[in-house]
Amino acid sequence: MLKELNQVIEYIEDHLTEDLSLESIAQYAGVSDYHFRTVFFHLSGMTLNEYVKNRKLSEANKDLLNGEKVTDVAFKYGYQSVDGFTRAFKKWCDCLPSDVIKKKISKSFPKLTFIITVKGGISMEWRIEDKQAFNLVGVSKRVPMQFEGVNQEIVKLAQSITEEQRKEMRTLQNMEPCEIVNASYHADENFLKEEGELTHLIGVLTTETEVSDQLDKVPVEACTWAVFPNEGPFPATLQETMAKTYSEWLPSSDYEIIQAPTFSFTKMDENKEGYAYSEIWLPVRKK
Repeated sequence: MLKELNQVIEYIEDHLTEDLSLESIAQYAGVSDYHFRTVFFHLSGMTLNEYVKNRKLSEANKDLLNGEKVTDVAFKYGYQSVDGFTRAFKKWCDCLPSDVIKKKISKSFPKLTFIITVKGGISMEWRIEDKQAFNLVGVSKRVPMQFEGVNQEIVKLAQSITEEQRKEMRTLQNMEPCEIVNASYHADENFLKEEGELTHLIGVLTTETEVSDQLDKVPVEACTWAVFPNEGPFPATLQETMAKTYSEWLPSSDYEIIQAPTFSFTKMDENKEGYAYSEIWLPVRKK
């Protein structure tokens, strides 16, 4: 994964003045666009879109210092108008492009390099499970792609589930983990637009194939899963574990993520307020 991430960084550097399409970037990633963006975010602390924008503006700053005209620099880095470039540059640098030329103001955003840093000495519990083909069955909808915070559209989805739907899900459920799961898949195929969407499903795992019209069914092929149990204050512990799977475990493991839904479940502790046991299931294969 680190090799692929650094290849993508180099590709971006070589094409900062061009249109960075999904097809041209995806060949370096080796995983689905959503998983790659998630790995990138948890390792770098920013979205891929933010990184590309910062790198373009940093190089634009250099060009302005070298005497290039504002108009030329704006169109060189893909802005449709000088006004659009000026607004983006001022927000980034807190000064106008013309100030850079007149006052020689300089701001830089260096190219990233991904490396593994061993720190903390805190062990991370995980296990590998092989699972036969199954169906994810439940209620789903397209929701905004969001890497941080509570996704309100997922909250609304959970609130929309009827008692009839819950009853059918309980009847169909016949595979471990025998819990209500949250699954994500089919992310919009565009690396550079964080406003894209993905499909989120709340439901169960089953080997049954007959499902009523009131539920959605997503076939999942037989594959291997990396499972990450976690227990503690909710949702902080779950979110921290998710971040560590992408930022620490995945880059240093012998596994890579494959194209299949990722899912998780949470069981609240009845005796401890705000405390829960959760598991995160990632579809993987040996490198």
